Amino acid sequence: MIQTLIVEDDYRIAEIHSEFIEHLDNVKLVGKALNGKEAIGFAEKYPIDLVILDLYIPDISGLEILEELRKIQGEIDAIIISAASEKNMIQRTVRKGVFDYMIKPIKQERLIESIKRYQLFNERFSNEETVNQHFLDNHFGLKGSIEIEAQRTPKGIDPLTLNKIKKKIDQTKEGVAAEKMGEHIGVSRTTARRYLEYLTSLGEIKADLAYGAVGRPERRYYRL
Repeated sequence: MIQTLIVEDDYRIAEIHSEFIEHLDNVKLVGKALNGKEAIGFAEKYPIDLVILDLYIPDISGLEILEELRKIQGEIDAIIISAASEKNMIQRTVRKGVFDYMIKPIKQERLIESIKRYQLFNERFSNEETVNQHFLDNHFGLKGSIEIEAQRTPKGIDPLTLNKIKKKIDQTKEGVAAEKMGEHIGVSRTTARRYLEYLTSLGEIKADLAYGAVGRPERRYYRL
């Protein structure tokens, strides 16, 4: 049974999280803390395996709360759900060894998926003395992400090509046109545009017109 604590200053969001968590098998909700003081109080009274944690808490930051909880009980895992999207904040949080990080607003299905992955991870480690590389690849998203992408992408969209395009967009702050994208990954302009428009439809990137000194405006794609 995974003993779970929610730390969220918005009681409405905390209530929504708790309703979903309480319907999961082998997960017990220890409580809902609206601030750091309440969170520490729960940790002093109850064993906690997992904390669902916001980083913006009124009296003490989420990372400080996590440190205090770990001082009290030792190893406590964390799933972060926060509006904090700054690179430095995310890097600091990841270095704390959190299990997952989600930026608000989130879909509750995403939270459920994360908790189930956490359950699977713990079950495997409790049943086996050693794990293989396949398990670790799936956990850290190296192989599993490609397999999942393959199941979800529509016909005509290759997951490997899609990942190449995503990486290129992440590296290009000034945006990239379909023709340049095609040259970079070795496909035609038409194929590159199909993938770019697919990502646009998912809301992962945006398209805009770039006007040069002469000629027609160029359609460029940017990471949101």
